[in-house]
Amino acid sequence: MKPMSNVDIFTISDELNNLLSGARVDKSFQPTKDIVVMRFHVPGTGRIDLVMQCGSRIHISQYPLENPTTPPTFPMLLRKRIKGGHVESVKQHNFDRVVEIRVKKDKYYTIIVELFDKGNIILLDDENNIILPLKRKHWSNRDISSKREYVFPEERGINPINISENDFTELFENNSDSDVVRTLARNGLGSLYAEEVIARANEITEIDKNTVNNNLTEEQLKGLYEGFKKLFDNLKNESIKPQIVKSDSKEDVIPLDLMKYDSFEKTYYNTFNEACDEFYSKKVNTDIKQIKENAWNKKVGKFEKRLKLQQETLDNFEKTIADSTFKGEVIYSNYTTIENIINVVNTARDKDYSFKEIGKTLKKAKKDGMEEAQIYESIDPLGVLTLNIDGTTLNINPKLTIPENAENYYEKSKKAKRKTKGALIAIENTKKQLEEIKSKKDSAMENISVPKKRVKKNLKWYEKLRWFVSSDDVLVVGGRDANSNESVVKKYLEPNDIYLHADIHGATSTAIKLNGHKLNDNLLKESGEFAASFSSAWSKGFTSQDVFWVHPDQVSKTPEAGEFLAKGSFVIRGHRNYIRGARLKLAVGIVDYEGKRIMAGPIEALEKHSQNFVVLKPGFTKKEAIAKKILHKINEDDLITLDDIIRVLPSGKCDIDEEYHQRKKYEKN
Repeated sequence: MKPMSNVDIFTISDELNNLLSGARVDKSFQPTKDIVVMRFHVPGTGRIDLVMQCGSRIHISQYPLENPTTPPTFPMLLRKRIKGGHVESVKQHNFDRVVEIRVKKDKYYTIIVELFDKGNIILLDDENNIILPLKRKHWSNRDISSKREYVFPEERGINPINISENDFTELFENNSDSDVVRTLARNGLGSLYAEEVIARANEITEIDKNTVNNNLTEEQLKGLYEGFKKLFDNLKNESIKPQIVKSDSKEDVIPLDLMKYDSFEKTYYNTFNEACDEFYSKKVNTDIKQIKENAWNKKVGKFEKRLKLQQETLDNFEKTIADSTFKGEVIYSNYTTIENIINVVNTARDKDYSFKEIGKTLKKAKKDGMEEAQIYESIDPLGVLTLNIDGTTLNINPKLTIPENAENYYEKSKKAKRKTKGALIAIENTKKQLEEIKSKKDSAMENISVPKKRVKKNLKWYEKLRWFVSSDDVLVVGGRDANSNESVVKKYLEPNDIYLHADIHGATSTAIKLNGHKLNDNLLKESGEFAASFSSAWSKGFTSQDVFWVHPDQVSKTPEAGEFLAKGSFVIRGHRNYIRGARLKLAVGIVDYEGKRIMAGPIEALEKHSQNFVVLKPGFTKKEAIAKKILHKINEDDLITLDDIIRVLPSGKCDIDEEYHQRKKYEKN
């Protein structure tokens, strides 16, 4: 992946500073070992995700990456130290490939993003000491580890934004033996912008990029500076043209129009962040499936290798059975011949001949054409004979009888047979495990979460709240937090509506928007379940919760004398009507209400308005994990994203109500 150049980083840093200054820091994530995502809330804009990849890129992204279930140490530390803080500034350090993000919370913190070499991301305290780096590194002049003072990399190159003509000319004078293009490239411009400066200078005076600096004329030096100034004044004046350029063999993302790419196909973007997001995220998306498939192939390969070894072992056992049985039979069918040679050996041993001498004698006899010696091959130091009978090699121990030698081979065959049974069982087990892992791989590859662009939706007013449409087609809304609880009562609760609230601290203010409909027991039951489910009772793991309902004129923001009401809280005056033991269960599905959209509400409401939904109950599965399961089950037409589902889920962990779904499946059959 192409790493960002110094020019790219200058442009990105300037845009990020304008966008994120004053933004509130939210959660941080680490999707892969070298990518960290920081989430910000920008007033008037909302959620902004900043992707930082060591040694490669930093930009805003609309492509959310899949995060691990358990966050690694580094993003957890970022959450602990800087979540809730506000961004003071984002800047590039000395036109180098280093970005500083300064955050103020209880004190000042700095996030350093190093984009050179393999890169790093480092959290510093207000005294420039390292709290924690993403990667620990050590050089002779720099130690990137906790509790050490952070030292910036040695400054190299020039700052093209503010360099004077004299300093520019000195570059070539101080590197007199080098040529023009190398001098520019090695001083922070890189080959792309070095060649662009020379191309623009050639519009003023003729210069070969390989000209040795010693041979440059005053006119050529002036032309180089003019070309240089013309190019980088665009950055200085923020006259950028973010674009992705393409040809048959190359693709690049750049912040300026470059002469080198005049003939390329160009796609322009409003910001350089947007251009970088499309360029880099597309490449990441292309790699994700391959990376995950390779990981699964490694797991599958482990079982395939095991199966191959087990099969080879089984084949060896079967070969041993056949060979040993056959050799036993050969011994019996050549009983006399083998017995004669054994007698020769034993007689010689009785006369104190060594095995070596016996071997020489048998070898000579074979050579001389002695018929009994023709089967002889060799004899080892322990006296074991190697015989060859019609191409079959036999090991015969002269100390044993012929039947005993034959029995040795039959015993080998029996032992191999016994091992064959175990090998067959092992092979069957491995085959089952292989099929299981292949099935898991196929399922995982089908459900692979390749990042899709997050498009900001134009939500209906009720979608900004909790909401559902009852089985009687009545809209019911509730607050998401203290601010929206205030809105429900002050902005949306009308005189003919009904107000509900779970009888527990920490719950949504709920309004039944009757709009001419009559209140009935079924509507109250569904609304009560909705109010109970979106309360702290869910995160506490309750199965039911009491809910009360009153008329709007009983709901007041005026506290009793000497009391204080927090934001989102209200005083209820007069008689309260109770819905006892409201069930804590929700269904999530896609409904067609003023267009297709996701809805979370009572089961009966989803049964009426949706053909495909998932029933949830308080449980033990994190929201992100349960949301992925729901997305796989209900997102047939690719209408919603993972974030859409997470947004409608209650606070706390959930489980799918498998009992409900099994019962419905049984009823259908």
